[in-house]
Amino acid sequence: MSISRETVLETLKSISDPVSGQDIVAAGIVRGLTVENGSVLFVLEIDPAKAEVYSPVRDAAEAAIQNLTGVEKTSVMLTGHSAKAPPDLKPKKPAEPQGAQKIPGVDRIIAVASGKGGVGKSTVSANLACALAMQGRRVGLLDADVYGPSQPRMLGVSGRPASPDGKTILPLRNHGVTMMSIGLMTNEDQAVVWRGPMLMGALQQMMMQVQWGALDVLIVDLPPGTGDVQMTLAQKAQVDGAIVVSTPQDVALIDARKGIDMFNKLNVPILGMIENMSTHICSNCGHEEHVFGHGGVAAEAEKLNVPLLAEIPLHLDVRMAADGGAPIVTSKPDSAQAKAFLDIAAGLVERGAA
Repeated sequence: MSISRETVLETLKSISDPVSGQDIVAAGIVRGLTVENGSVLFVLEIDPAKAEVYSPVRDAAEAAIQNLTGVEKTSVMLTGHSAKAPPDLKPKKPAEPQGAQKIPGVDRIIAVASGKGGVGKSTVSANLACALAMQGRRVGLLDADVYGPSQPRMLGVSGRPASPDGKTILPLRNHGVTMMSIGLMTNEDQAVVWRGPMLMGALQQMMMQVQWGALDVLIVDLPPGTGDVQMTLAQKAQVDGAIVVSTPQDVALIDARKGIDMFNKLNVPILGMIENMSTHICSNCGHEEHVFGHGGVAAEAEKLNVPLLAEIPLHLDVRMAADGGAPIVTSKPDSAQAKAFLDIAAGLVERGAA
């Protein structure tokens, strides 16, 4: 028997909002409700300062929904946004990076970004995090690609993070990397249907309420583009540098330039660019082919006066390692493909960037 959206809402009406005295549905704090294939996901959008007050409300809502016939999995998150945020989310003047603070226990933050999707940014993030861990660094990886979280699969991590006090989130760990992702809170085939304020609240929770421990560096795998998540990261956390990933063709480079311009406006230093899928060598005949062209990122990096960190080949082993939950630097550390990532990590450590 499938569960309906109406049934979920009726059940949530039995839960009281401790601030307004209304039920939580009437109070308007239930947002992003998704009911699909026995899974129920929603957010309680609240004032972050009242998170402790609403923690029992979240637990009660989660228990009430979980007890409904036809519900197999429930995910309820607390989030919130500043009253200063424009309610219609219409673009205003470019935001300035104000109020940035250090994440407790984290020495440095490196954002891995791309202007365009599909260029291998998450693969680079996972391999770079593991490569830095192999360099002896204490590494965390925050999967901030909320709409397309892939780090749980790439790092071979599953299970829902625990929260012993209802506020602090305990991250998971594999391959020497401490990792947190919204993908650990949802099913792999479940869409996250959130708008700007919910995204910003969830990102702040994953940054500030996760017990990262003592880290030398936190790698942040950003979504493609120049939107809410990128701006929130730069405004709320002290980002020490950004790495921009692109493939060599002009279409990708156009968007990469926009990404670099965004970081410049947000006063985030560019640590360098990476040309991914730079070349392909046939495993049968050894013929080298530049599927997406070659040298475009190097030329762009020289033009923008930023370092070219690496040219990473397009290779089946890289893809298979990521799909298998063991990035190429951990599964085949002696391969030429792994060497590219290991060299990036060694260079960042030598420069004091990681």
